[in-house]
Amino acid sequence: MKLSRSARRGAVAVAAASFFVIAAAPAPAPGAPGIGDPYFPELGNGGFDARHYALDIGYDPDTDRLDGRATLTARATENLSSFDLDLQKLTVSRVDVDGRRAAFTRDGDELRVTPDRFLRKGRDFQVTVVYGGIPEPLTGPIVFGSDYGWMKTDDGVFVACEPNAASTWFPSSDHPSDKATYDIRIKAPKGLTGISNGRLVSTWDRGGSTYSHWRETEPMAPYLATATIGKFDVRTGRTPGGTPIYVAIDPVLADSNSVDVYSVTAAATDYWSTLFGPYPFEETGAIVDDMPQAGFSLEVQSKPAYSAVRDEDTIVHELAHQWFGDSVSVDTWKDIWLNEGFATYAEWLWAEHRGTGTAHDLFRAAYDARPADAAFWKTVVADPQRDTMFSSAVYWRGAMTLQMLRERIGDRAFFQLLPAWTAAHRHGNAKTADFIALAERISGQQLDDLFTTWLTTPGKPAL
Repeated sequence: MKLSRSARRGAVAVAAASFFVIAAAPAPAPGAPGIGDPYFPELGNGGFDARHYALDIGYDPDTDRLDGRATLTARATENLSSFDLDLQKLTVSRVDVDGRRAAFTRDGDELRVTPDRFLRKGRDFQVTVVYGGIPEPLTGPIVFGSDYGWMKTDDGVFVACEPNAASTWFPSSDHPSDKATYDIRIKAPKGLTGISNGRLVSTWDRGGSTYSHWRETEPMAPYLATATIGKFDVRTGRTPGGTPIYVAIDPVLADSNSVDVYSVTAAATDYWSTLFGPYPFEETGAIVDDMPQAGFSLEVQSKPAYSAVRDEDTIVHELAHQWFGDSVSVDTWKDIWLNEGFATYAEWLWAEHRGTGTAHDLFRAAYDARPADAAFWKTVVADPQRDTMFSSAVYWRGAMTLQMLRERIGDRAFFQLLPAWTAAHRHGNAKTADFIALAERISGQQLDDLFTTWLTTPGKPAL
């Protein structure tokens, strides 16, 4: 095709404009080593958005050694000359980017990867890390003084990683704001069961090993991933409402638990679906392991992990987290009351459902049990600080805030608000200001005074 003179002039102008646009594009630079979370500044990583993890891990309980191959598919959000992944302690033997060998260095818990060519903004890429070693659990004041992360048991391992321990067993962008889907393949000695998130795709034996392939198709925060391994009695089926269910219980605990984990899990999953909106994942369930050293249970996505079964309240609490914490995740860790306050309030709603108490009476009992000079009332629930982010006030004063909100705006608006919240941020992230704005929109009321009193002002509020 031959262009006219005017068309040729236009083409030259477009080419010149394109040149200046290209020339003005930012030069490639290293991605930030963290997203800047106020509690964990170096968790997560800048410069890319994680899309999918393919994890292949093999674990030998006799030696406690983990060998892994992790392939992360991500999208560059800026022109990258290099980028970081979070990985604690384990040794890296090789890194590839898009199938080509990449250079890497270590700086504490940061793995810096330098591809042989820069990654352009908007481009999808794959990074594969081959690594291994003996994973070390984390300890300290954050999680009730308990170890957490990758914790060895008598017959395998119990994996529960909130808030910052996913990177103790796989390289990741270890922050809840960077969700991705997962395929997790677990190799364990024959006779042991490997359990992870989502649905079981396949399982097979080869030689002296058993392989299990799990797939989580909905976005998941890294701390909610698990690869728990051990001897388990497994029961599968569907809840009365039709949700697939997978419950695995360590046989050591089979005769010591008074709670029917399978039945309570099924009932709570279905009931919360009527209050909080449709169940957000493909499968519900439970992993019940003999792990007395862990002083907690965790809302592992699709299958809460219990270090033992304590009571029915624990089960309904962790299942409520599937909506509040797993599907709707915190934007930063200081918003943790949006997880724990809501799950604690769910315990009160369960009591109403079962006819064993009212949320108002349970609120009043918790309020009256704590004198005005108790340390409990000094915690700022909306910003509890890193080492006390799981303090009792985050749970109970968070729940009290929701009861006060319910009594202010009335049941009709309150029970419209809960599913509206989970729908608005389904499989995403949110912060306290988002919840306040939605509560005000649905109720038609100005609520700053209520949330200021109960979430950000130290001291025992007057009723």
